Amino acid sequence: MKNNYSIWVAEFANVPNYPLSGLIYGAHNQGVVRLPYCYVVIKGHGHIAMVDVGYNHKEYGAVLATMYGARDWHPPREVLAEIGIAPEDITHAFLTHAHFDHMGNIEDFPNATFYIQERELSKWVWAMSLERRFRWLMAGVDPADILRTVELARNGRLVCIDGDREDVLPGIDIHAAHDTHTWGSMYVRLRNDLSPNSKNAWLFAGDLVYMQENLRGYKPDDPEYIPIGFASGSQLKLVMTMEELVKGVDGDINRVIAIHEDRLKDMFPSRLAPNGVRVTQLALADNESSRV
Repeated sequence: MKNNYSIWVAEFANVPNYPLSGLIYGAHNQGVVRLPYCYVVIKGHGHIAMVDVGYNHKEYGAVLATMYGARDWHPPREVLAEIGIAPEDITHAFLTHAHFDHMGNIEDFPNATFYIQERELSKWVWAMSLERRFRWLMAGVDPADILRTVELARNGRLVCIDGDREDVLPGIDIHAAHDTHTWGSMYVRLRNDLSPNSKNAWLFAGDLVYMQENLRGYKPDDPEYIPIGFASGSQLKLVMTMEELVKGVDGDINRVIAIHEDRLKDMFPSRLAPNGVRVTQLALADNESSRV
């Protein structure tokens, strides 16, 4: 099966003890799990793209990370070095949504063009304008990240998308998932054989899915969709989006990549570097060296 792109998931921080109820709807009093913070790196066709860019452990980003219990943060230069690239090499960045751990580090990628759903950006500006009693809506968002994203637009480095868009890069499509995890969430589908009817597709779900249990329930022989535990949108829309995700990979849920799933390292080739950075390798393009 031909791969036109190499794909890696890189872990840059983690929460050692995250309540399971925040990840799986209704999983109350069922303990805690390790929650990795990761981003996806895609290399091929003369481009190096990322799905989400993590956060910077300073200012309010550090406050939020501490509040959620994040540890072992590593800067992008250190993380990407394990894949043999530098932050300046990134040409495109797809922001699945605006939570701090997904788009709080845009300033470290000076040559990238960023993509976000127009609705995601405008609705967070709206939420910022509400009175203090509505502040739960801002949980997980650093207002400074919103302002930095607007600054990207001023500098000609932001593309606001309204809905779906095919072939943003060859074989890479963006799909809107509005009013789900957030108002303007989106996911990225990579057709690694470049075929319109790909049999080698990968889906990068952002936070539409946290764990495999969201896609299959607790009984793999009798699967069910169970939405995530934290959302500002509709649980119904989350469940219907999960159906989209599964259909987008012909039912192979292992190809729906949830970057907070700690078991990715057990499902695919993986390496833990001496500095604590973990790289998980999903696919290798022709003439690409393994990083694990």
